Amino acid sequence: MTTRCGFVALIGEPNAGKSTLLNQMVGAKVSIVTHKVQTTRARIRGVALEGDSQIVFIDTPGLFSPRRRLDRAMVAAAWGGAADADVTVLLIEAHRGLTPGVQAILDRLRQRAGDRRFALAINKIDKVQSEVLLALAQKMNEGYPFVETFMISAEKGYGVEGLRKWLAAEVPEGPWLYPDDQISDLPMRMIAAEMTREKLTLRLHQELPYQLTVETENWEERQDGTARIDQMIYVARDGHKGIILGKKGETIKAVSQASRAELEEFLGRKVHLFLQVKVRPNWLEESERYSEMGLDFKDGNT
Repeated sequence: MTTRCGFVALIGEPNAGKSTLLNQMVGAKVSIVTHKVQTTRARIRGVALEGDSQIVFIDTPGLFSPRRRLDRAMVAAAWGGAADADVTVLLIEAHRGLTPGVQAILDRLRQRAGDRRFALAINKIDKVQSEVLLALAQKMNEGYPFVETFMISAEKGYGVEGLRKWLAAEVPEGPWLYPDDQISDLPMRMIAAEMTREKLTLRLHQELPYQLTVETENWEERQDGTARIDQMIYVARDGHKGIILGKKGETIKAVSQASRAELEEFLGRKVHLFLQVKVRPNWLEESERYSEMGLDFKDGNT
């Protein structure tokens, strides 16, 4: 039997649906999904099987104009993911069309294309009429010669199977890199931290989600089959700590309950989750925090 295995990078603007598409492809939730932009920070890998092919997806941070060190490191990680991939899929939103951000990505693709293969996936097709879709596809392909164009709805699953089958045939021949039951190469400690960060992001407003990070400090496997997980939420200011704790601790209690429930479903067993909040004014300038997020601290330099 001839097997295939390769890396596929998902790139696009923030909130284009990359994380949702990754989770659809893998068949399980491995990447943080919220309505807020720029929530994916690291290059998160999900592993999908299609026939005799193993597809290793890289869900990259959204491509945007970076302002802070963290932003610059995220954008560097996104382009790094595309550079490392056998195939790169540019995901755009049908109803937003050819935005200035998408145009900037097309310009960058033309500069660095080489012999790399880029496909286009137009997402959220249920939000526009078919004639608008066709015109957008034509305009995008005039801007860059994509090897293939797909019309999909990552949230509803439309067109996802066709894209996965095409990618399965595109990745190179070779042995599988992961066991057939493994859906991510992220350590469980990071997946657990991402789950808690997602719950915080969903409950908090405006800039605060971008001013915090979550790290799993301890993971203890207990004899009764349960797991004790201790996580630290780092924030930049004292005022942020109070917001996360909430009145009489209601906010952090709700976050803990929601995160624990998702962890238990993911792991298939009982979890004891303990959250703490610590103020670290300069965490955005600490290389250790970037390592925990799977980012390169040096990439944040101007």
